[in-house]
Amino acid sequence: MSEPKRILVTCPPMLRMMPQLQALFKGRNVQLTTPEVVQILSVEQLKEIVPQHDGWIIGDDPATREVFVAGKAGRLRAAVKWGVGVDNVDFAACKDLEIPIVNTPGMFGQEVADVGVGYVIALARETFAIDHGVRNGEWPKPRGISLAGRKCAVLGMGDIGRNVAKRLAACGMEIIGYDPVATQDSVPAGVKLQTWPKELGEADFLVVTCALTPSSLHMVNAASLAQMKPGVRVVNVARGPIIDEAALVAALRSGHVHSAAVDVFEVEPLPVDSQLREFGWRCLFGSHNGSNTADAVLRTSQIAVQKLYGFLGVQ
Repeated sequence: MSEPKRILVTCPPMLRMMPQLQALFKGRNVQLTTPEVVQILSVEQLKEIVPQHDGWIIGDDPATREVFVAGKAGRLRAAVKWGVGVDNVDFAACKDLEIPIVNTPGMFGQEVADVGVGYVIALARETFAIDHGVRNGEWPKPRGISLAGRKCAVLGMGDIGRNVAKRLAACGMEIIGYDPVATQDSVPAGVKLQTWPKELGEADFLVVTCALTPSSLHMVNAASLAQMKPGVRVVNVARGPIIDEAALVAALRSGHVHSAAVDVFEVEPLPVDSQLREFGWRCLFGSHNGSNTADAVLRTSQIAVQKLYGFLGVQ
């Protein structure tokens, strides 16, 4: 038998489900490396470990040109970006180095949308404030707001954004959609497509669902937040750097932003000294976990492994 293909997995959701994924590797001529990863490995860690492997299933790691150059100098022959977002991966470097690479698009629209809508409801009804009060022996009765008849701006009309729009429309909300490549035929019925930031001032909620690109970096900033109505509620289930966190902190301090729910941050894990921690229940935190369900992880891992097997010739 030929030497086994060495495969590195650095995607935390996939790593945590390895016992349930053994059937993908049983009977195959492969050798797995599954390091402990909280969120990402550093560039230096990757430069050391990636060259030892023929294939790499990438999570949110800094998959930079430097890392791929080191990998190419070693054994690396192919890679798959687990999941949808690719902002952390230098695809141009892979092309230059002739390293085949793909991602797994269209995997998590419903799962991330579920979390986003959960955050919208939590901010509208202040459920986390109630929970905090009851745990402290109080019996709080905050007066929230209804969803029906309210307007929600959804930044990004891809798979996640469309699923958010459908769910919130079912709650009786009006949806303003922002996406430069979307057409009225490509979005759910009832979504009003608009050019950012037109009509942003009409929205009671903003839900960020778009990809991180050079044009979306800090797209939600001091200027765009100032255009929104006082008391707006902000949700981010996309990528942290789409929101300028310093601007969000300032808007929360002034009260212009009523509250925010963020599953993603500019720096992850969230630093202990982050100013976002000042606001108690008014700023709800996730752990970049919106896509992480057993069903979605299994489905995406199966596709990622099969794509990598195709590149490496594993039968």
